[in-house]
Amino acid sequence: MALEWLHMGTIRHPHGIKGEFCIDWYADSPLLLHTPLWLQGHSGEAPHAIRLLSIRTHKGRPLVQIAGVEDRTAAENLRGRKIFMRHVDLPAPKDNEAYVQDLLGCDVLLADGSRLGRLDHVEYPAGQEIWSILTDTGCEVLFPARSEFILFFDKNAAAVCIDPPEGLIELYLTHEPASAKRD
Repeated sequence: MALEWLHMGTIRHPHGIKGEFCIDWYADSPLLLHTPLWLQGHSGEAPHAIRLLSIRTHKGRPLVQIAGVEDRTAAENLRGRKIFMRHVDLPAPKDNEAYVQDLLGCDVLLADGSRLGRLDHVEYPAGQEIWSILTDTGCEVLFPARSEFILFFDKNAAAVCIDPPEGLIELYLTHEPASAKRD
C-alpha cells in the first residue's frame, strides 16, 4: 500500500530578504512544485497546506516563496523543514516507471537473481538518492540509486533488481563490526 505523505524536498536556507528560500527538491520533475504541497508541522504535528507565491531556479535548486513568509527571519525559521505531497496528488507513473516510495519494503535482487535484502528507506544526502537495503543478516547496505545500477523493478512481484558498482556489496558484507576489532 502506498504511503499517504511523500517527502519531496527539504528547506535549506533563506535567499535574500523577502522571504524566499532554497530547497533540495528530490523529484526529477520541477513541475511537481505546481501540485498541492504541504509543510512539515512542528514537533510531530501533521503537515499543513502551503500556497506558493513564486518559484524560480537559482544555481540548479528551486527558490520558492510561500504565503505567510515575508522576510528572511521567517524563512530562516523554516530551515530543515520537510515539504510533502500527498500520494493521491502525484501523476500516475508510466509503465516503465515507479515512485521510490512504492518500492519500499520490496525485495532487492542482484543481477544473478540472488536476494540481497529488502528496501528499507531512502535518504537524500547532498541531493543524491541513497537506498538503505537491509540484508537478511541485519546488515545495512547503502546503495546509490542511479539508473545505470537499477536493472528493473516488478511492482507486481514487489521486487527490484540491481547491479551495484563492483565491490560495493562486498564492502558492506565483509566489513567487521567495530566491536570485533577491539583486542
